[in-house]
Amino acid sequence: MVTRRRSGPRQRGQAAVEYVGVLTLLLLVALAVAQLGIAVYAAQQAGTAARTAARVASTEGQTGRAGAVARESMSGWLADGASVTEETGGEAVTVQVRVSIPSLLPVLSFGSVEKSATMPRD
Repeated sequence: MVTRRRSGPRQRGQAAVEYVGVLTLLLLVALAVAQLGIAVYAAQQAGTAARTAARVASTEGQTGRAGAVARESMSGWLADGASVTEETGGEAVTVQVRVSIPSLLPVLSFGSVEKSATMPRD
């Protein structure tokens, strides 16, 4: 005669372990996607700030205001850690903006992004 073993309680425990494993993986993927979005947003904000600051700095009488204008054109949480450099040449003004990329996990560092824009002087 063949006896059958019940597999009920053991299967339920296995399903819980698999659920935790899949949930952890999905959480890591979601964090990676969110971090990528933050990095892209920081790059976009740096580019916008560089163009705006270069446009203002290229007009007559506005030299030296690039830093303030660049920070005003960015989101506040990114503008706090931004650095702005302005180079005035003969016929053009170049503004470089460097923004550090915020991290969702404080253990990791994603560096910074730098964008520049050049506008002709008016």
